Amino acid sequence: MENDKGIKIKATDDVLKGTYANNVLISHTGGEFLLDFMMLFPPQGILGARVIVSPGHAKRMVKALQENIARYEQKFGTILEAEIPKADGGTIH
Repeated sequence: MENDKGIKIKATDDVLKGTYANNVLISHTGGEFLLDFMMLFPPQGILGARVIVSPGHAKRMVKALQENIARYEQKFGTILEAEIPKADGGTIH
């Protein structure tokens, strides 16, 4: 795999297959953002991946996501926002 700067990136088969997440919990400290990607199927959930990034990188990620969502919607139409998963009639936060 190669990124846009021509740097070769090694990835194991487990990483390449990806991890499904239907929820993400985002928290932060003074120096980093933590993104906990989860698969929630009540009555429990599984933490699939934790990604830790600097505040500056988190801001770049938001911008990149916004640009990609705009391009996606131009090509495929408006994306409907997913509902918040519920457990036993109550909302999971």
